[in-house]
Amino acid sequence: MFRSVLRQPTGVVSLVILVAVGLLGVFGPLLAPYDPLAQDTSTLLAAPSAQHLLGTDDLGRDVLSRLLAGSPLSLLAAVEAVAVGLVLGVVPGLLSVLLGRTFEWVALRVMDSLMTLPFLVFAIAMSALLGNGLHQAMFAVGILVAPGFFRVTRAATLAHYTAPYVEAARLLGASTVWIVRTHLWSKIAPTIAVSTAGMLGAGLVIVSSLTFLGIGVQPPEPTWGGILATDLRFLYQRPYGPLIPGALIVLTVGAFNGLADALRDGARSAGQTVVRARVLPVAERTAHVR
Repeated sequence: MFRSVLRQPTGVVSLVILVAVGLLGVFGPLLAPYDPLAQDTSTLLAAPSAQHLLGTDDLGRDVLSRLLAGSPLSLLAAVEAVAVGLVLGVVPGLLSVLLGRTFEWVALRVMDSLMTLPFLVFAIAMSALLGNGLHQAMFAVGILVAPGFFRVTRAATLAHYTAPYVEAARLLGASTVWIVRTHLWSKIAPTIAVSTAGMLGAGLVIVSSLTFLGIGVQPPEPTWGGILATDLRFLYQRPYGPLIPGALIVLTVGAFNGLADALRDGARSAGQTVVRARVLPVAERTAHVR
């Protein structure tokens, strides 16, 4: 599946963008030309120049330095939210098929309840309860994206758990752990990978939205959403200000969605290859007998 992603133009472009964004997240603070928190009152809302390539904000802070320094927090927050949702969604989704009707009924009711909660209100409530920190906000977001992983995992598991070869393995005395490890996980992992890639893009949008509103971050901590909010407040003085942080968010989200599409197409290609590999020897033997 992953090899087929590299044969698709969309997959290659998405991976190149994500690698570049990942390097920006790792080395961004080291590449910042100025201290992202340093204020210079003599250059408030300055236009782009040789000294400040993207200009300065309302406090005289270098915008490029703040974007670079805010990259790790923005990206890691999205990864953290998706990781929480992955654990809280995939494990119950798998167990709801394996542990019988009682656990299935409880898991379905819990996930249905979580789907009714609005993201923003729940994140604000969790931040008020646990403190206005990014980890608290991302834990709340992870809880609310868990139903998506739950439904995908449950559907993929149900499609394969009732297959004849799984029934045969169970009748021959194979344990549930062995069946999951040998037969099920390799079948549902591509579906989970596609959902994870798409959810990372959605997670970045959610993180940017929360930080745009000042939820989960403490000023003057730089984040892409926070920088975008600052630029929009002074749109008359710097009409070009929101372009770069907005473009970073849009480009990264688009790359995640492109990777999800490439993974989905790769999973389909891998499935077709497996079918042909199983059918072809039968056809060859039939032709040989004739």
